[in-house]
Amino acid sequence: MEVIGRTGNGNVSSSSSRPSSVKIGALFTYDSVIGRAAGPAIAAAVDDVNSDPSILPGTTLNFVIRDTNCSGFVGTMEVVAAIGPQSSGIAHVISHVVNELNVPLLSFGATDPTLTSLQYPYFLRTTQSDYYQMHAVADLVEYYGWREVIAIFVDDDYGRNGISVLGDALSKKRAKISYKAPFSPGASRSAINSLLVGANLMESRVFVVHVNPDTGLTIFSVAKSLGMTAGSYVWIATDWLPSVLDSTEPVDIDTMNLLQGVVALRHHTPDTDLKKNFISRWKNLKYKENSPSGFNSYALYAYDSVWLVAHALDALLNEGGKFTFSNDPKLHDTNGSMLNLSSLRVFDGGQQFLQTLLRMNFTGLSGEIRFDADKNLVNPAYDVLNIGGTGSRRIGYWSNYSGLSVVAPEILYTKPPNSSSNRHLYSVIWPGEITATPRGWVFPNNGMPLRIAVPNRVSYNEFVAKDKSPPGVKGYCIDVFEAAVNLLPYPVPHNYIMYGNGKRNPIYNDIVQQVALNNFDAAVGDITIVTNRTKLVDFTQPYMESGLVVVAPVQKLKSSPWAFLKPFTIPMWLVTGGFFLFVGAVVWILEHRFNNEFRGPPSQQLVTIFWFSFSTMFFSHRENTVSSLGRVVLIVWLFVVLIINSSYTASLTSILTVQQLTSQIEGIDSLISSTEPIGVQDGSFAWNYLVDELKIAESRLVKLKNMEEYSIALARGPKGGGVAAIVDELPYIELFMSKTNCEFRTVGQEFTKSGWGFAFQRDSPLAIDLSTAILQLSENGDLQKIHNKWLTYNECSMDLSPADGGGSRLSLKSFWGLFLICGIACFLALIFFFCRVCGQFRRFGSEDEESIEEIEHDTSTSGRRTLRSTSFKDLIDFIDRKEAEIKEILKRRNSDNKRPSQSSDG
Repeated sequence: MEVIGRTGNGNVSSSSSRPSSVKIGALFTYDSVIGRAAGPAIAAAVDDVNSDPSILPGTTLNFVIRDTNCSGFVGTMEVVAAIGPQSSGIAHVISHVVNELNVPLLSFGATDPTLTSLQYPYFLRTTQSDYYQMHAVADLVEYYGWREVIAIFVDDDYGRNGISVLGDALSKKRAKISYKAPFSPGASRSAINSLLVGANLMESRVFVVHVNPDTGLTIFSVAKSLGMTAGSYVWIATDWLPSVLDSTEPVDIDTMNLLQGVVALRHHTPDTDLKKNFISRWKNLKYKENSPSGFNSYALYAYDSVWLVAHALDALLNEGGKFTFSNDPKLHDTNGSMLNLSSLRVFDGGQQFLQTLLRMNFTGLSGEIRFDADKNLVNPAYDVLNIGGTGSRRIGYWSNYSGLSVVAPEILYTKPPNSSSNRHLYSVIWPGEITATPRGWVFPNNGMPLRIAVPNRVSYNEFVAKDKSPPGVKGYCIDVFEAAVNLLPYPVPHNYIMYGNGKRNPIYNDIVQQVALNNFDAAVGDITIVTNRTKLVDFTQPYMESGLVVVAPVQKLKSSPWAFLKPFTIPMWLVTGGFFLFVGAVVWILEHRFNNEFRGPPSQQLVTIFWFSFSTMFFSHRENTVSSLGRVVLIVWLFVVLIINSSYTASLTSILTVQQLTSQIEGIDSLISSTEPIGVQDGSFAWNYLVDELKIAESRLVKLKNMEEYSIALARGPKGGGVAAIVDELPYIELFMSKTNCEFRTVGQEFTKSGWGFAFQRDSPLAIDLSTAILQLSENGDLQKIHNKWLTYNECSMDLSPADGGGSRLSLKSFWGLFLICGIACFLALIFFFCRVCGQFRRFGSEDEESIEEIEHDTSTSGRRTLRSTSFKDLIDFIDRKEAEIKEILKRRNSDNKRPSQSSDG
């Protein structure tokens, strides 16, 4: 920005309050995709500003264009205030100059993210930073489930820094750039051909192309000639590609044939009336006479840049700001150079003008023009395009506010960030005209088969073992892996490499570590999936369930003549016997007044109570119950007896018929509490688990190599130099017990849950595909067939009874509910019975009321106590009478009371 009317000589010049004209410098390459669109847009913006009386009244805005021709040197000449440049490389160079001159530099095309650093305080980007574009690419990669991409980029500031941000963005999505393919600016076609041939040898088929608009189409031309635009390939292009296509008039059919199925990003600008009006007048702009180029988004940013300067100048002048320029003594010392640096002058009000620019807020052709704290335009957003046919279609949007969506960002800005339910994209037609999302990778075609580590075991060779015939290994684990690989839709060449010296089992943690260090591509064998290993590698779906168990020597329980007492615990026997007597007494009370079978001499009635009680155990009681309450109690009691009898019979049958075994070790808890030695398989993760998790001293652990050592150590026992028990994984123990004819058994429960899987390097797509294949093997029954081929053995009973047989005894806690129900029924029946008897007794005693009153009047205090004693005795006698007698007496008394009254009435 240069103010017209400066003094001819002198060190300082100043403007009037309203200068008659202001000159703006514009830096861009004329003959480029961006330059051919930016030039007419800048000229049109200057005309629009000058014709608008509401802005810069009395001041004419002029501009001077300098063709940088992609040269940083030319771009720095004779620039005081500038709009541009379009190139990130030139922007880096010019930013150093404007820092010295205190002149803001507004760039509509330099998208390098590093330009917003504190190193360039006067650089102001009026377009979107590639920082946001690379995060949009990362979101696309995550959305389609890819884990690796290949980056093809131009090796300059623009390309390197953009791809660096992409790598950081992908790492947050658990993805990565597996291969970088840079090429120099202006690289030949043969160099690009060699570059793509190398990239095609990699396993990833997702290519991200971040290049300059003027050379990017060569990438796709070479890729098509190499057959890399067919099915299974994915091409993602940054905003350079839509800029090229939008600028091409008319559409080039040959170019479109190169780009079928490509997904690209384009700067999103809202479809406002202001933008539509500008596009409609684009073809009539007089500045386009020598420019056949079409319209692209950079024209909008260039147009808005001019208006941003105009608004800031107007605001600064309205605030009374003045423009002064000073000579910099450092620029006069040219050492005989022909650069004429003394013509460059320092803008004294540069910092004030920069702050004015940063606080501007208006709506332009590209949307809202407002800067955030990092000097980036607010609300960065991109259109997601799918190129096909003779054009492209928009499949969605990306914004820094709401991510991927099919709803326009300006609509989502009015809603909370996480309120959108449209977080998806429309369908894509990929290269090769396929609609299914490509897998995004294939097995690498570089002639290097997978290096697969296989543990060289010395025991349990049924799982994995060395073999003389190809492929050099055999076993259950190998057959599962080969069957899973055969289900993959692509070939997986691989070589098995034995790990271990063959004299002892290798340490499996070391095998996993070697895979993580890239010394092997994968590990196949009986490898348990545990937490510390999953932090290093990726495992497939488990193909066999596993878990740690305890195996110990066992003894058969000797038969006992008192075995019939074992089904019930002692409290259960006592409570059951007590309830037999209690229920017998309750039934006797309820039946005594009604039933002659429950009457007679006291000795006979006591015998009746005992006989009736215990005869209900066999449902052989001969006494009939005639009272309603007695029948209710008996029904409830018989139901309880039925349950008790059935449980007793089942438990006794189990005790007498099932072989009972016993061991001093009852499970992992009793093993931990003891001090006896414990056997562990050599190389197993069980050693670390027992020490680190269960805090068992290492001095108690004994490494055992094979099944022979297992048998010897268990047979000797702790006192004979052996072990009290062995802790190992369930598949090994099942095979061991089968080989030893079930001489040893597991005790307690399986105390860990895990499984065996195949280990691959982190983020390997093979782990996912093989997991799917393993599930398919399980569903179609092939996994069980492989298991039967290698691991056919006789199953041993896994449960042991404790030494006292208490494990199968029935305790009171299993039946207290039944006893509670029976007790409540008995108490309720007794309450009803005594209430009824008391009511009858009160009616029976009312007939003698006069005699009772006379007795109370004549007797003394001691006599009243005798009356109460006599009354209680009478009550007992009353209860002892038959029900029929009581009813007859009451009936007769009622008849006698009615006769006198009837006579007096007569």
